[in-house]
Amino acid sequence: MSQQTKLALAAALMLALTGAGAQAQEKDACDHFKWSVARERGWFAGEVKPAAAGATIVVGQAYGVVLEPADSIVFRLPPERPLKPGGFGATLEVANIDRPGLYQITLSDEAWIDVIQGEAKLKSVGFTGQKDCPGLRKSVRFNLAAGPLSVQISDATRDAIGLAIAPAQ
Repeated sequence: MSQQTKLALAAALMLALTGAGAQAQEKDACDHFKWSVARERGWFAGEVKPAAAGATIVVGQAYGVVLEPADSIVFRLPPERPLKPGGFGATLEVANIDRPGLYQITLSDEAWIDVIQGEAKLKSVGFTGQKDCPGLRKSVRFNLAAGPLSVQISDATRDAIGLAIAPAQ
């Protein structure tokens, strides 16, 4: 399968994920995150930009990321959790964090996130998640310094995932 076909499938998957479920159920489940994820839900429901493993992404944009079998990925640093057999993952680069501060990385599905700045893996400062919010599974917060950043995704159960990174609101 060509890379362009994989990227198109990731975008289609994101649209299918955000369109599932009854409105009342979505509203109830999606209102129980510890902080607002309304911005990210809107991004995931709109046009997501396709991205392949290894891509450079920017802050303030939703991506449909094509994942690869995790055992085939060369991670910058080993993931915090041991890889599960059959899982999927990716590494992504953020060219530049313009302003230091609190940022959140939001995923459409279950997966593990590691964030690396410089040569150090950063500890999250907050986590919120809901299993019953269609198209949005979790959001993790990190204090980021200005400069480049790597995001590692591992232990995803599907070969595509929605991802957004933005300053915390």
